[in-house]
Amino acid sequence: MRLTDDENRLLDGASGPAAELAMRIVVRMAEILGARELVPITSSHIDGCLYHGDGGVEFAERLVELGGSVAVPATLNVGALDLLHPGRVRAGNRRREMALRQMRAYQALGCTPTWTCAPYQAGHRPALGEHVAWGESNAVAFANSVLGARTNRYGDFMDICCALAGRAPRMGLHLDERRRATVVVDTGGVDAGLKGRDVFYPVLGTWLGAEVGDRVAVVTGLPESVSEDRLKAMGAAAATSGAVGLFHVEGVTPEAPDLETALGGRTAESVLTVQPDALRAVRDTLSTAPDGRIDAVAVGSPHFSLGEFRQLEVLLPASPFAVPFYVCTGRSEYRSLEEAGRLPRFEAAGIEIVVDTCVVVTPILPPDGGVLMTNSGKFAHYTPPNTGYGVVYGSLEDCVRSGVHGRVTRDEGLWS
Repeated sequence: MRLTDDENRLLDGASGPAAELAMRIVVRMAEILGARELVPITSSHIDGCLYHGDGGVEFAERLVELGGSVAVPATLNVGALDLLHPGRVRAGNRRREMALRQMRAYQALGCTPTWTCAPYQAGHRPALGEHVAWGESNAVAFANSVLGARTNRYGDFMDICCALAGRAPRMGLHLDERRRATVVVDTGGVDAGLKGRDVFYPVLGTWLGAEVGDRVAVVTGLPESVSEDRLKAMGAAAATSGAVGLFHVEGVTPEAPDLETALGGRTAESVLTVQPDALRAVRDTLSTAPDGRIDAVAVGSPHFSLGEFRQLEVLLPASPFAVPFYVCTGRSEYRSLEEAGRLPRFEAAGIEIVVDTCVVVTPILPPDGGVLMTNSGKFAHYTPPNTGYGVVYGSLEDCVRSGVHGRVTRDEGLWS
């Protein structure tokens, strides 16, 4: 490792024992990964604040005991509690206590309590080319792809170490050569009407992750007007079904103004054509339960944006929902709704807004199990193993209609 004088001083404890410990871990990880030097970062997003066991609590509290403080701005991913609606979480006293201790420890380290998997919706938006150290797979994909910032997929505890040290290993997606696309994905054969619907993008993302793994792809043939919410949903699904940390969309994302630029002036190693029948098959894999009765609906993975709340508000039915309907979102969106006086509209319709966490990482769904309907590719992937519920995938419109009837009601014409 080639370290600067400042980095050697960090290793020698010049900034305190917590920064020294974090720096030792960052340097050792860089050595394991084959990096020759470190890169200064401008921010971090911390995934390690979610309680999975006592070890995570002890690690964070040890950093606090050592006087740790983040060297760069750092936002916090979801925790294991909805701090604004604590009664929604079904957890024993000890689990609640440990989850709260972990959340408080990260705040004590100087992290901003955003408690969202979509920090880019809460104002944390690094600029094109900025080096950052982000955890949470969808946030990583969004930062790299949509914002053009540079981060690898940093796991729990590595993220906070990078934040304390203000450094990350210079390798992977921090490097110019690793960011060029090697795969072209052609969506020209997909119906334009389907591309104009939100339901298409989690399916495309699921297909993309399964096909490309951790390679960098450039997608061609999508509308230039494709929204951030749709790119968010696509990236989240691709990061879940594969290991996608960066994708480009020709004419849309900042590092792909055209195909040649996305490819770095080189010839693609492979060209993949998206076939409509393959997409339909992928959509079907997102459901583990047959069409029929459902027991709950959940949307908001990644967390619901204000734009998505506007879409939902238009769709709210006159009749009550037959099953619980959950919307997971961040505090920034929740407060915006509250300040605009829009919360009562959703509450009157029977919507349960979950803040600070989501229904697949903490016990919020009814305990008896059953079938969950969602419009999220990420929820579709994690719901069965994390909650024991079966899952059915559909559009937001499908979710609303199905929630009213208590049975799956989907528009199959989109996929014909």
